[in-house]
Amino acid sequence: MDSTHSVPHKAGLGVSGIAKSSLQHYVIDSNEALEFKLVRAAADLEDEETTFKPDMSHQVYGDSEQIFGYSGLRVKLYYSACRLTTYLAHTYAEKVDPEKFDGVQPDEVIKPVAERIPPGYLTNLNDFTAALQKDATFKPFGEMLHRFTVATEDGQGKTYEVYYCDISTSGWIDFHERLQTFILWYIDAASYIDVDDDKWRFFVIYEKYVVNGIPNYAVAGYTTVYEYYAYPANIRPRISQMLVLPPFQRLGLGAQMLDIIYNHYKNNAKVTDITVEDPSDNFVRLRDFVDSKNCLKMDSFQPSKLTEGFTEAMAKEAQEKLKLNKKQVRRVYEILRLHITNRSDKESYRRYRLEVKNRLNVQYQKEDRDMEKLKKILKPEEYQATMTITSKEQRLESLERQYNDLEDHYLHVLERLAATNLS
Repeated sequence: MDSTHSVPHKAGLGVSGIAKSSLQHYVIDSNEALEFKLVRAAADLEDEETTFKPDMSHQVYGDSEQIFGYSGLRVKLYYSACRLTTYLAHTYAEKVDPEKFDGVQPDEVIKPVAERIPPGYLTNLNDFTAALQKDATFKPFGEMLHRFTVATEDGQGKTYEVYYCDISTSGWIDFHERLQTFILWYIDAASYIDVDDDKWRFFVIYEKYVVNGIPNYAVAGYTTVYEYYAYPANIRPRISQMLVLPPFQRLGLGAQMLDIIYNHYKNNAKVTDITVEDPSDNFVRLRDFVDSKNCLKMDSFQPSKLTEGFTEAMAKEAQEKLKLNKKQVRRVYEILRLHITNRSDKESYRRYRLEVKNRLNVQYQKEDRDMEKLKKILKPEEYQATMTITSKEQRLESLERQYNDLEDHYLHVLERLAATNLS
C-alpha cells in the first residue's frame, strides 16, 4: 500500500475544499502510529518505557509513511522477548466516516503488516499475556560462541551470549521467520532471505537474565552471513544484515558481534577475506572502529611503521589475522595515520592530506584511461557524444569535498577509539 497524498483524491469523488481540510485530521504519520515492545512480563504492556519506534515504515506503508482515515491511531506490534511470540492489533480515537466524505475509505492498517509477518500471530491481548509464560522454557538455538558482560549504572552488569546457527539447526527457521520481520523497520531496502540456501550463517545475540532462579534469554540482535565460494576451494563470507534492536543499542553490542564473527572465521584457512554487502553509513562507522581497534595491536600498524606509509606488510598481517580485504586495510591505515599526524604541523598534515587525496584521485585517473581507450576505437563525432568532461577545477573541488567528508568520518572513529583503548 502506498499513500502518496496527504489527503486521498479518487477519480469521480468531488471532495470539497472544506472536506479536504477536515480530512487532514485523519492523516497519521505511520512512524508515530507504530509502537513495538519486547515483552518480558505482563507489566511491560502498560510500561511506556518498554515501547520503541521504527526508524522507517515506507517498506510497509508506502513512501509517504502516512496512514489515512484515523485519529489517535496506535498500531501495536508486540513480541515476547524470548520466543518472539507476536501480537498485532490497533486502536484509534476516531475513524473517518465515508458517508460524510463522498465515500472516501480509510487505509488498511493491519493488512500491510500482517502480510509481512508469519501466520499464527495473536490478536487477543489476553492470549498474548498467557503465552508469555512459555518464554521461561526458551533456550537459544545453535552453538554458543561467546559470553560477555556489559557494565550498567547500578554496577551489576548485564550478561550477553552470542549463538551460531545455520539452516540445519533444529527449530531455527521458524524462529528466524519472526526475527527477520524487524529488518522492515530498521534496514532500508531490506528483503527477507532465502532460508533454503544452506550457505547462510546466523549469529544471534541474547541478553541472559534470571527470573525466579530460571535463566531467560531476550533477543537483542542478529547478523546474517552468506558464505560465497572463492576459487579454487575457498570461501568468502559476506556480512549481509546486522541489526541490534533499539532497546539494546548504544551498549557496544554491534562491535562485540562483529568481533565474534571475525573470531569465528579467522582461523579457518579456507576463508580468504570477509566482505560486507551494501553497508549502511552506521555499519561503515562500526566496521572502521572495530577494524582500527584490532589493527592497533598489530606490529605493522605501530606508529613507527605508520609514518612510513601504507605497506603490503599491513595488508598481509590484517588479512591473515582478521581476514580483512586490502581496500578496508587501507582505510584503517589512513585512520590510524591520522591519529599520529600532528595537524598543527602544516607540513606533516599536508603530506597526510596529499596521500589520501592521491588515493581518492584514482577514480579520475581511471576515467582518463577509459576515455583514451574510447578515443582510439570511436569516430570523432561518436567520441564527442560520449565524452564526459570534468574540468581540473571541478576535480579539485570534488576531491576537497570527498577528503573533508572522509576526515570528518575518521575523526569520529578516532574519538570512539579514544574512549576505549587508543593510546
